[in-house]
Amino acid sequence: MNDGNQHTLASKFGWALRGVGWAVRSQSNFVIHLAAAVAVVVLGILLRVTLVEWCVLVICIAVVLAAETFNTAIEHLARAITHEHNEEIRNALDTAGGAVLLVATGATIVGGIIFVNRLGLLLEWWGG
Repeated sequence: MNDGNQHTLASKFGWALRGVGWAVRSQSNFVIHLAAAVAVVVLGILLRVTLVEWCVLVICIAVVLAAETFNTAIEHLARAITHEHNEEIRNALDTAGGAVLLVATGATIVGGIIFVNRLGLLLEWWGG
């Protein structure tokens, strides 16, 4: 790492990718969300989602993965502070986990709406 305050763009991207890699290797929930993202992409291809629907799905995927990454960062910071029980840290960790739950639930609902609609159109359950 550079001693000064100036870091190259490449090094900043490298550190960010290292963080994502760490989340993948250390967090089973991140891997679950990543697997769900792959399933969404495959289903999107199979159901021929529109450009706008792709944009919405990609935003949902990105927000869920980002929330899980933030949650991981908060967990690591909490462990760096103390391994002893601390009510404030517990509340922070529970709140971060709750944020992941909220965005994952919202993304699931959005995906369900898009995919049920696409399936209905492909099977001619309703008009387009």
